[in-house]
Amino acid sequence: MNSNLKTLFEKHFSEAVDSFKPLKAHGSNRKRYRLKSKKHTAIGVENDDRAENIAFLEFSKHFGKLGLPVPEIYAENLDANIYLEEDLGNDTLFELMEKLRPNKNEFPSELEHLYTRVVEMLPEFQIKGGKKLNYKFCYPRHSFDRQSIMWDLSYFKYYFLKLAGISFNEQKLEDDYNRFADFLLETRHDFFLYRDFQSRNIMIRAGRPYFIDYQGGRKGALQYDIASLLFDAKANLPFEVREKLLQAYLNKLSKLTKIDRDEFMKYYYGYTLVRIMQAMGAYGFRGFYERKTHFLQSVPFAIRNLEYVLHNVSLPVEMPMLLSCLQKIVRSTKLREIGNVQLPLTVHIQSFSYKNGLPVDETGHGGGFIFDCRSLTNPGRLDKYKKQNGNDKGVIQFLEGQPEVHSFLTRVRDLISQVIEKYEQRSFTHLSVAFGCTGGQHRSVFCANSLSKYLAEKYGVKIKLMHREESDWINLK
Repeated sequence: MNSNLKTLFEKHFSEAVDSFKPLKAHGSNRKRYRLKSKKHTAIGVENDDRAENIAFLEFSKHFGKLGLPVPEIYAENLDANIYLEEDLGNDTLFELMEKLRPNKNEFPSELEHLYTRVVEMLPEFQIKGGKKLNYKFCYPRHSFDRQSIMWDLSYFKYYFLKLAGISFNEQKLEDDYNRFADFLLETRHDFFLYRDFQSRNIMIRAGRPYFIDYQGGRKGALQYDIASLLFDAKANLPFEVREKLLQAYLNKLSKLTKIDRDEFMKYYYGYTLVRIMQAMGAYGFRGFYERKTHFLQSVPFAIRNLEYVLHNVSLPVEMPMLLSCLQKIVRSTKLREIGNVQLPLTVHIQSFSYKNGLPVDETGHGGGFIFDCRSLTNPGRLDKYKKQNGNDKGVIQFLEGQPEVHSFLTRVRDLISQVIEKYEQRSFTHLSVAFGCTGGQHRSVFCANSLSKYLAEKYGVKIKLMHREESDWINLK
């Protein structure tokens, strides 16, 4: 038991400590304890970094005066490197999410509502919280400026790229880093930047979010914090949910300050990328270097985030060496398998017409199959089926009665089943399967539907189906 914390508690509450239990520290070097007496409870913190303690205490008092939901500071003894704060319970947003999402392909409305409350509270910190804040207490730097950006990028280089064995030209990478920093600093960066705005730093008490661990806050751009939350690796939010939450954040932000949404989005994915890289540096430092291997479990999730950004966004800045490094990470089976985690797999299945060209891989993953159905008997040559398609009962019954169709689909199912099982073991997140025929109307539609039904019944994977010549993607599971 830390006798100084015990003394501080008993002096503040005028009651003897009955219980003194250490709490899990996560990625921090701070030591945290839960102290209880007959009528009171508090969290005691012991941290040798005086500057970090001062930042947290001063920010907490400032935010508390503004009515923002942060822990109350009960007592402090900076000479002993300790303080007492309000006990907000045990449930972080991350832990609550784990309980509410037994199926990782789903995101219940209760959780989406809670996340919406969180993203709508963020602008309160960034805009209201940033006003009249004494930035001289910022730790370790007053703003997320060029130096801060370069620290994060170097962190990624030395503790992830080098330790993960990703090859690169150091000078060319440094040149890219400088161009990247120039780009990021073009946007306005004089708001309060929380710095570590992620699901483990948000406590949920009686259904209400409270916010902790903002001692690394400083001046910075708006985009960084919302990117930190939405691309929080192990939280693994569905990408469609991320888009909805981003819009909820922007709607609330626009009520507190004037923003240009196009301008915001121009830099949003740049800050998303630098945040992902910073986090990967932390995983590498804690996992590869310090041998705390549980941190490596976040690596496959971070790779999934990288894969999404690289495929969906083209940043208006030349960074060929950096992008080459990121592509090597995304293509690495070794890194995807690290930490022995299993990411949810989505199988994209589509039908198409060879007349209109081969399908495009919209996932950016590049893995998958195209099956040619033109060798199968074509019901479209029969007058009664010409105006029908593979969704219609008559065409279905016709093709189900063809032995060659049954043989063809049996081999397809066996092959795809084998691939799915390996992809799931290796934390690959996308598999593309396409069926083509002459018009994209009968045989390919039937085969795509048949495989979709089979996989939905056999595996826990997410299925997305599209008949290219007549519809857009639909979610089957």
